[in-house]
Amino acid sequence: MQKRVNLIVTGAVQGVGFRMFIDRKANELKLVGWVRNRFDGTVEIEAQGPENAIEELLPQAQRGPSRSMVTAIRKEEKEPDSTLERFNIIM
Repeated sequence: MQKRVNLIVTGAVQGVGFRMFIDRKANELKLVGWVRNRFDGTVEIEAQGPENAIEELLPQAQRGPSRSMVTAIRKEEKEPDSTLERFNIIM
């Protein structure tokens, strides 16, 4: 069963390789979607794939790369989007 989530990650998550870390993990899990920095200093992740892969991504996002410090993650479940084809870093 496909699942899609939108995550807003708060903390020291910009300028520390967080987007590249999530991109690598999402591709390892064969997820589709994207990750981007937001103007308010948070990082937004849109990820879609098998439910177990989504559940594996969540603790990775909580941990982040070694130079990051995640203080909170807001999660919103969404309807699957058939137009998503791969996982990308949005600049």
